[in-house]
Amino acid sequence: MISKNQIKYIQSLHSKKNREEEGLFIVEGIKLVTEFIQHQKFDITELFATADYIHAHSILLSNTSFKCSEVTTDELKKISLLTNPNQVLAVAKITVAKLNADLFKNTTSLFLDDIRDPGNLGTIIRIADWFGIKQVICSPTSTEVYNPKTLQASMGAILRVEVISMPFSELLNHADNIPVYGALLEGSNVYTTSLKHGLIIIGNEANGISTEVLKHITDPITIPAAAGNGSESLNAANACAIICSEFHRQLHYRS
Repeated sequence: MISKNQIKYIQSLHSKKNREEEGLFIVEGIKLVTEFIQHQKFDITELFATADYIHAHSILLSNTSFKCSEVTTDELKKISLLTNPNQVLAVAKITVAKLNADLFKNTTSLFLDDIRDPGNLGTIIRIADWFGIKQVICSPTSTEVYNPKTLQASMGAILRVEVISMPFSELLNHADNIPVYGALLEGSNVYTTSLKHGLIIIGNEANGISTEVLKHITDPITIPAAAGNGSESLNAANACAIICSEFHRQLHYRS
């Protein structure tokens, strides 16, 4: 059973403004919520679940300290942002991730310059996880990592990848003497460039990399298109996947 006040409060967390004020965010769906419970990276304050979920995960839930409230499917719909809510919704505390400058020494990191689409951000976090990239730095103008669409698109990758919000000017203080790669329409062919660990910059979906960030790129790279193609550019997340794949191939499988 869930009260009207609880419904109203959880619905308020659908808004970015309220999430930031309360320091809380929503996680939904069997797979995602179960991973959040198991991983324990984020503190869950309360769980709202159907009887089926509670029964199926009784052992897991018996080892937790947060409150678990049983709700009906109709009650879950009232607090959910999903078109078809899936058995469980959790409220968790926002954690402010911190930059690990040591990772710049022998790993690859991503900087997202004004990525606005929540789905793109979530997909990029998932891509980073797939290729073993441990931190993604977002400009303050990028979309919010705790946006429900971002969380859904990340498919739990946020539990393994640190997502930091930081201006590029501040990031530069920690990223001296490393290659700064920029994904551009004009640059060196990513497949024939000898790649090293460093910082990869992915720009805004419509405008690309900003002028302020552009001037700090040491190694502009591009994904060559097939001759005669009619597309102007690639989706930001798709471009990121291709570039990260080539970095991974060269740095881990190059003979």
